[in-house]
Amino acid sequence: MRITALLIVAVALAGCTAGPAPSALDSQAPPPPATPTTSASQMDFPPRPREVPLDNVDPCAVLTPEQRVQLSLDNPPSAYVETSFGGAKACTIRSTTSGNVARLALVLVSGADVWLSENAQVDYTVSSIEGFAAITVRTPDLNDVCHVEIDIAEGQFLDVMFRDGGNSRAVQQDHLCLGAQRVAEAAMASLLQKR
Repeated sequence: MRITALLIVAVALAGCTAGPAPSALDSQAPPPPATPTTSASQMDFPPRPREVPLDNVDPCAVLTPEQRVQLSLDNPPSAYVETSFGGAKACTIRSTTSGNVARLALVLVSGADVWLSENAQVDYTVSSIEGFAAITVRTPDLNDVCHVEIDIAEGQFLDVMFRDGGNSRAVQQDHLCLGAQRVAEAAMASLLQKR
């Protein structure tokens, strides 16, 4: 009788104990916080002073040798195709002085207003360079890069990226955005002279 009573108590206690704690693999992560966006549209862009089509432009010839020296971009330019921008012709130039890298991509498959969409999930500000709308783009959680997107022609834009090239001490994103702005200004001055 004593054994039967102990078994009943043991079974009762087993029913009251907690099961295994759920693991992180069993539970779904909470949704990420909403990314703040600025509402803007193509209508918020200043009208283009003129169209500057990027067809048949060599991205490595946009910045003159003198401009590259002024911007401390002292390595030879290197051309490639940027697949994330629909096969855009692109050029990257590294600075051995600062360790930073500039990249110009000639995007022919979309207008710059693509960055204003909520789907872009970026933080941005709209300004102008040489009278053309310029969008400074910061991607959340990517602090080692900054972009300036210039609305240069209908359905086309110039993407200027400036990033930390692997410096031993991280470059602040505000500094990278200033670098992107300087490269974008030089690129636009050059394009307007050539086209």
